[in-house]
Amino acid sequence: MKLFTQLINRFPAVLRESFAPSISQNINVSYMRTLTLILLVAICFYTAVFHQQKIYQEAAITPALSTPVRKELPIYCVDTQEPVIALTFDAAWGDEDLDTILSILSRHQAKATFFVSGDWVDKYPDAVTAIYEAGHELGNHGTNHQHMPALSEAEMTREIMECHQQVQALTGCSMTAFRAPYSDWNDTVVAVAHTCGYSSINQSVDSVDWKDYGAESIIKTVMEDPDLENGAIVLLHNGATYTSAALDSLLCRLEEAGYSFVTISELIYPEPYTLDHRGKQFYDSVEE
Repeated sequence: MKLFTQLINRFPAVLRESFAPSISQNINVSYMRTLTLILLVAICFYTAVFHQQKIYQEAAITPALSTPVRKELPIYCVDTQEPVIALTFDAAWGDEDLDTILSILSRHQAKATFFVSGDWVDKYPDAVTAIYEAGHELGNHGTNHQHMPALSEAEMTREIMECHQQVQALTGCSMTAFRAPYSDWNDTVVAVAHTCGYSSINQSVDSVDWKDYGAESIIKTVMEDPDLENGAIVLLHNGATYTSAALDSLLCRLEEAGYSFVTISELIYPEPYTLDHRGKQFYDSVEE
């Protein structure tokens, strides 16, 4: 009884006043148990509120990310004096035009980089093998074509590494270039890709072939883009309605302009490098 009274006295006045009249009386055991239960519920409530406030305070000063992040864009293009550009295809739709695309690339002796999604690999393993055996580069486009910034770090890692493992199991190829679906990036996506051993690749010239404006529109969009220059990265899609119809003429026009074609791995610089505010990559020479 003395202990119970001491506990009551430690509570706010409003609670003490509600319980005090009962303490001064000769309370039977049943009533005493009821009051004890009420007291325990009150203790739990106040403890929970205090604990939640502590969590909010700690969250305000605890970094939200476990991955160290430096402010960095993906690579949009590369600073080079060589008249080379990288043709890239995002492969996440069908495969009905792939044979035509590979045939056209072969006629022009042009190597390209195909960014494949994991679900596309599942649906079209023979297409992935054909790309690889034709000497083109395979790049990682995520497992399920997700908006990467909407995912947690663990989910980002899973999106990248599951696709990596699928392609490696199928071809033996260990991919090193990652392009976020929808060209949807933030600092964390770049940092997670780097942690997974990947360079983050965007594009400086978008053909907008996925909008299905027609073959001539694709050619005009690429050739008139002000960012078409040495070191440009051009975005195309296999599975788009008019890409294969535009490709031969597009490559002819690019060759007439003096360009030749390389893969992403052949175009970009290894570490150390810097990026400017546009995502243009510059090689950093290291003096001995």
